[in-house]
Amino acid sequence: MDGWRIIRARTADEREEALDVRHEVFVEEQGVSVDLEHDQYDDHATHFVAYDGDQPVGAARLREYGDSIGKIERVAVRASRRGEGWGRKIMAAVETAAREEGFMTLRLDSQNDAIGFYERLGYEVVSEPFMDAGILHRTMRRTLD
Repeated sequence: MDGWRIIRARTADEREEALDVRHEVFVEEQGVSVDLEHDQYDDHATHFVAYDGDQPVGAARLREYGDSIGKIERVAVRASRRGEGWGRKIMAAVETAAREEGFMTLRLDSQNDAIGFYERLGYEVVSEPFMDAGILHRTMRRTLD
């Protein structure tokens, strides 16, 4: 993964690249409605884009959720690039930004299939299963160091 980087989207083009990755993963691959995938939080969240060279391969967003709590959402890696460590790198970048923004705790709603991934990163399940966009999820939490 030479030439890789993960950035906070600061320009309209970078933000659009994050949204394009999310659209491919959630709308096209998983069948989530566009109306659910793009929501009112997109305008105020911090967006992240993972690049391999100039190609966007992953994305995520971070937003304030409560007093000293950040919520990680829309973590996505293009299907052709999964298994290469992009998810871990994206999460590390988001967690670094969360610390810089003063968040003490992070929350996320994980699709059931991804729970093991987040558990390996130190997140713990804190809810019963629930449906979101037609996909089974559980809320997870991690206290930052």
